[in-house]
Amino acid sequence: METFSKLSSMLLHALETREPTVALLDSFVDHWKSITNYYIQTTDESRPVKQTDIPWRLKQMLDILVYEEKDQGVEETGSCLEYLLQHKLLETLCTLGKAQYPPGMVQQVLLFFSKLLSQMQKPLLHLVSVYRPVQKLIRLCALPGSQTEKEEAQLLLVVCSRVKQDPHTLRFVLEILDQPAARTPASDQSQPCTQTDPPPLCSQSDPSACSPDQSECGLLWALLQLTNSQRGSVSLKAYESLLLLSGLQSGPSGDLLSDQTQLGELLTGRLLQLYSLLPLEDLDPGELQNWPHIPWSSQFSRCSSDLRSDSPAADHMTNFFCWLDFLDHLIREAPQQVLAVKLAQCVHHLWLVNVLQPQLLHTSEQVVLSSTSVLCAVVRLVQSSSLLDQLVHFLLRTDPLTHLLLQRCDHISDQISLVSLSLVDELLQKPHRDILDVLVLSFLQSRSYLSPPAAGQEDRHTETNKDHEDSDDLEDDPFFSDSLFSDSQQLLPPPPPPPPLSSSAPPPPSGLGSAADVVNSFLCLVPVQVRSAQLLQEGGYESYVHDAHTLVTECQSLSLSWDWPLSLPPPSSSSHEEFFEGHLLKVLFDRLGRVLEQPYELNLQLTAVLSRLSSFSHPLLHEYLLDPYVHLSPCCRSLFSVLIRLMGELMQRIQQVSNLTDRLLNTRRLLLGLNQNTGLEHLTLLKGLIILEEFCKELAAIAFVKLPLDQQ
Repeated sequence: METFSKLSSMLLHALETREPTVALLDSFVDHWKSITNYYIQTTDESRPVKQTDIPWRLKQMLDILVYEEKDQGVEETGSCLEYLLQHKLLETLCTLGKAQYPPGMVQQVLLFFSKLLSQMQKPLLHLVSVYRPVQKLIRLCALPGSQTEKEEAQLLLVVCSRVKQDPHTLRFVLEILDQPAARTPASDQSQPCTQTDPPPLCSQSDPSACSPDQSECGLLWALLQLTNSQRGSVSLKAYESLLLLSGLQSGPSGDLLSDQTQLGELLTGRLLQLYSLLPLEDLDPGELQNWPHIPWSSQFSRCSSDLRSDSPAADHMTNFFCWLDFLDHLIREAPQQVLAVKLAQCVHHLWLVNVLQPQLLHTSEQVVLSSTSVLCAVVRLVQSSSLLDQLVHFLLRTDPLTHLLLQRCDHISDQISLVSLSLVDELLQKPHRDILDVLVLSFLQSRSYLSPPAAGQEDRHTETNKDHEDSDDLEDDPFFSDSLFSDSQQLLPPPPPPPPLSSSAPPPPSGLGSAADVVNSFLCLVPVQVRSAQLLQEGGYESYVHDAHTLVTECQSLSLSWDWPLSLPPPSSSSHEEFFEGHLLKVLFDRLGRVLEQPYELNLQLTAVLSRLSSFSHPLLHEYLLDPYVHLSPCCRSLFSVLIRLMGELMQRIQQVSNLTDRLLNTRRLLLGLNQNTGLEHLTLLKGLIILEEFCKELAAIAFVKLPLDQQ
């Protein structure tokens, strides 16, 4: 009997499609009444909905609505759509879906709503008879144990797509509305609800605890839950939906996301949740610090299984950094600057300040090491300007954290010192002017490191020999060996000219002597008898120039927009002003003075930071770090003066090393992986000596690249 009834209905539908003018409305109503009659006539409440004709009836109703719209045009409201709105069919369907009667009904309802909103060209979300049931369906999404995640994710994606097309409908979806009185179908289409004060916001302390029944958290909460789905297609649609919402342009509707929602708190809440799963005390700091950039979308690719490992800790790290990349991408692509700033501020306050800062201030070295390693990776991976602003503010303008992080570059633990130096190195590679201003330039601005005679004369090359005798010159330094100058006739051949730099780069200030004098001052710092690069016939000086050009070019590309001066500022006129090089340069110079007794990896990172600082084009940095002839005030030091004293200490200590040439050769082979460590004596000293040789060549090459061609 039932089969006969279904066949009759199909024949009736076939006749209606042949004569569309007969009565689409009658056919539409007939399908709807057949659905409602099922509930009146059926006695089997356990029968699945797929074994009834309800799915077919719903499909026919949708086809009629789409056909009617194409036939009459988007501007007009057809009689079938009018009937659906007037009789609140969507409300009824939503109620039936929520009741799950017959079993599986909610899946059919979700599909019907998704197809209705996506296939109808006429905007519908601003209509009370549409957005009210949509709101109710959203509250049914992402509940624990849901069997319809696929359909839920599709509905939410369609809703967000329609909101992107009609941004004014966002407030209806988010339920930031009055409770309107009953309306007629005519008023339903022309008079959307007015906006009033928003409902109470979710708790900032625990954004993930928002109830799905809270209207404010409905859509955003559901999307956040679905991003965590084990089904990749479901999770991807949730990510895409969030990107659609964050892509709304600024305006009365778009600003709702930043002004009257907890989007930032919810997204940051997930970051906190994923971060809390990291077993910081068991993680490898080096792996954390050097975590590769994994785009958030890569977890949905065919090769996403490659991102998973046998280690739960590694999977937790992957999840955390993928979510961080998604947040960074969302903030970077958001057209609303206000929204981007708010999201970044939420990350700052809820994660950096509330969670990460206590760990950075912790008494456990392992917690400090792991949290600093995470921070190092975050600084390197972040690309959005708003999030970078918050990171810089957190790192450089948070007391006592800023001073403590710099102090840790000279920590009793070499591991903590290494990761702290790495953090500074990562900061110096970010396009943010405040980093150099706060860490270095603000302390050099007065130029109070100059001795009074030099400070009183702008043209230092006209100074008398008497002025030279009173200055901290090379020959007068008690630690500077005469052998350095005796080798001046054996300097490396003149380096080749570097590739031309950008014409917009400001020329560095000139000191005493020519460019060759400056370059050779660094090249001859290491005496010939303790040089070892030529023992293995390694790359010549050209390779250093090439690397220096790459580094200088990178630094120039960062600083071109920072409007740095082309010339040095006038020295301070105050004779009582004490010079302080700043906490960063102080700790770098202190550690540089101990190169001969520190681990090789630590020395590599230390010299890398100093080389990068020297490569920036600010005239103050060039004078203080690369001018060998700068006249220093008493008790002041520059990079060159630290190296001079270090060379004096080196010449004293290497006298204790027998067979120096052979041991240097073996040490270099060891560092190149060509030899095994067979318990070489004085190994730390020899590695420090090799680091110094390489560092002086790097500085010479940097000076060569930075100096204007007319001085060379």
